[in-house]
Amino acid sequence: MNIRTSIRRLSLLQVLEPSGGGSGRHFLDLCRAMQHRGHSVTAVYSPVRAEPAFVAELERIGLDNVVPLAMRRAPGPWDLSAWWHLRKIAAAHGPFDLIHGHSSKAGALTRLRLPGRHIPILYTPHAFRTMDPTLGTKGRLIYGGIERFLGSWLTDRVVCVSQDEYNHALSLGIPRARLRVVVNGVRTPPASQRAAIRKRYDIPQDALLFGFVGRMTKQKAPERLVAAFVRVAAELPQAHLLMIGIGELADTIRNMIKGSGLEHRVRLDGGVPGATAIDAFDAVVMPSRYEAMSYVMLEAAAAGKPLLLTDVGGARTVLEHGKNGYIIPNSDDPAALASAMVRLADPTVLASFAIEARRRKDGYTLAGMADATEKIYHDLLGYPAPAPLELVANNMLREAIEDHRRSAAAY
Repeated sequence: MNIRTSIRRLSLLQVLEPSGGGSGRHFLDLCRAMQHRGHSVTAVYSPVRAEPAFVAELERIGLDNVVPLAMRRAPGPWDLSAWWHLRKIAAAHGPFDLIHGHSSKAGALTRLRLPGRHIPILYTPHAFRTMDPTLGTKGRLIYGGIERFLGSWLTDRVVCVSQDEYNHALSLGIPRARLRVVVNGVRTPPASQRAAIRKRYDIPQDALLFGFVGRMTKQKAPERLVAAFVRVAAELPQAHLLMIGIGELADTIRNMIKGSGLEHRVRLDGGVPGATAIDAFDAVVMPSRYEAMSYVMLEAAAAGKPLLLTDVGGARTVLEHGKNGYIIPNSDDPAALASAMVRLADPTVLASFAIEARRRKDGYTLAGMADATEKIYHDLLGYPAPAPLELVANNMLREAIEDHRRSAAAY
């Protein structure tokens, strides 16, 4: 339901290739928010890697159109077919005021165009490929050159999800005038599952529980955390580790756990939502090799949890070193992470970090993210931006409270 009146209704085409992780979550939240604000939204997704839960949620939102289009992650001749079919979808369901591509493949397909009427195009990378420190010089030159060309000449706005990603875009040579920053927003994770989650995994209620949520991939580096926990297990007998996620490294991680002999203190499972599990953690650990602005970081911050994060994109948005957690060097050597885990295990330090984390937890709302994105849309089109929906809702609540107060006084 749209709670604002007299807004200019936009026709939006939103396109995404991967459905998992933060990019899928952002896509769902943004499509829902724009539809809620009264805009017309057509969503295009790829069924090639689509997770069933993502497709089901996308179809439940009630968008004007939800269209599957086979897009593959790897570049190849199939991209020509995907590009051509995307043009046909745009023609069949348009005209559109704006086209917004998310992640590298959809970002490239939406921005490559033939001469003719220009429709403003936005691109949200959700972590540039060149942010991967393992990419190599050749890959960095190739992908960096592509991003620089597309960002400089064929993109009206590049929407970065953190200041770190913005700075990286500048380093690629993308003009400052085309860049904007909108930090992702999240729902506050549920805060009533601590006892149930710990009981599910046979973790003592008074244990010190380090938690990991994320895909079991090279980017997220779960093996770094297991290696660090093995180093501190004897020193911290009260500590346990719960890892929530699935992915190609899951078997590798299980073998590491089994080889360490710590199966009774380290659990790996993908059977519960990460946001639900966070309530059971005493501290959230993310040893990623690279990020733009991780949703897990934001969810952990919104839950008021102390953090142990590698020094990657977005980490310093949610974490002030020594205040609500520790920033860890981005290294495969587990020594620094292990040392930080020991320091955080001190009850006085943990209590101090938890207090500070709870103080900061309300700064990452979905409404704020959607308001900022909608403002970029209107600015790009030269339309006056409507009042932020978050502000409108707050004003309506205050007015209702004041009306109730006046009515009660009159009575």
